[in-house]
Amino acid sequence: MTDTSSCQSPAIDDPSLSADEARQRILDSISSIAHAEMVPVRNALGRILAADVIAPYDVPAHDNSAMDGYAIRFDSLSAEGETALAVVGSAFAGNAFSGMVGKGQAVRIMTGAVLPAGADTVIVQEVTRVDGSTVFIPAGQKQGQNTRRAGEDLARNSVALPAGKRVGPAELGLIASLGIAELSVRRRLRVAFFSTGDELASIGSPLAPGEVYDSNRYTLYGLLTRLGADIIDLGVVPDRPDALEATLREAAGMADAIITTGGVSVGEADFVREILARLGEIRFWKLKIKPGRPMAFGKIGDAWLFGLPGNPVAVMVNYAQFALDALLRLSGVDPLPVRPLLTAQAANAIKKQPGRREYLRGTVTQVDGCWQVRTMSHQGSGILRSMSEANCLVVLPEACGGILPGENVQVQLFDGLY
Repeated sequence: MTDTSSCQSPAIDDPSLSADEARQRILDSISSIAHAEMVPVRNALGRILAADVIAPYDVPAHDNSAMDGYAIRFDSLSAEGETALAVVGSAFAGNAFSGMVGKGQAVRIMTGAVLPAGADTVIVQEVTRVDGSTVFIPAGQKQGQNTRRAGEDLARNSVALPAGKRVGPAELGLIASLGIAELSVRRRLRVAFFSTGDELASIGSPLAPGEVYDSNRYTLYGLLTRLGADIIDLGVVPDRPDALEATLREAAGMADAIITTGGVSVGEADFVREILARLGEIRFWKLKIKPGRPMAFGKIGDAWLFGLPGNPVAVMVNYAQFALDALLRLSGVDPLPVRPLLTAQAANAIKKQPGRREYLRGTVTQVDGCWQVRTMSHQGSGILRSMSEANCLVVLPEACGGILPGENVQVQLFDGLY
């Protein structure tokens, strides 16, 4: 937990939702898409399993050796002193010893080779000495050592991978080891996104007075591509209610989720909340956080909508804290109940007023064997460069009233968020 020696009780009464309340409300509302499809194993990387993967046989399929050495019967060994055993053959991975290991005998064996009949223990070659066809085993061995038993990894008909598991490189290898060629996976999540604002210009065109280039769609493109979604870029929508309504209707007809940026505050040109209320429903639209206080969450038809702020940093913060886990659940993944946090010492003082949760960009490093984090000097929600230079978010809870150098804080590493 964060050291709150310099923290106070919340000092403001705000009807907006806390970060935890908002996240829970979102996750309680959403269930995964039901459609599944069969894909070849190599095409399953990054996909979500729609059904359990069942082991068709034991893994490993046979008792085998975990080391290079000698397969023996444990009852051949003397209780004290060295034991001499006759080497009667060899066993290799893919070329088993066909005979029986009797008392007083040993078989030279390689890692992964099937344990010969009669043998129950493997002696690593480094502790033995060999003289012709005789191997000498020192005292102190344990029965069953250096062996892997059939079904030790997976028993036949057991669940190798559960439904809802994202397939990564390790999962691909595990599935291949079971001889499975095709998998049932959830279809890819369809996410439509667009930016709003008359001030937004497309890259490649010159800026008119008062215009800025639209960066948010490119940020969202990267985030959603990394998520593995099928993405539908609907471009920039001008600040006109008719254009916004038409685009929201179009998006709701083709996507499982809609992400907008801008237009969710209380300005004269902020229409997302008003139109969302008319077309569908609003679950909430204001949060006790910084940055990213204005955020609309609701539904139009069968599509869930996440109306993110227009400031670039707020887009990334709100996506990571609220939209990401919702999209994972829609995809068929159960997100972690609480995001993992790393405890680090603050390298600098941090000013904060109690009453809302704050997410500050920072860089975490090891100093004298301890994790230390320094917040970026510029924390404006429009300074996207700071997200590129940082490697974490410093998470200050609602009750915190500031941090002194050397106090502990909680940080979220960017790895896994973005």
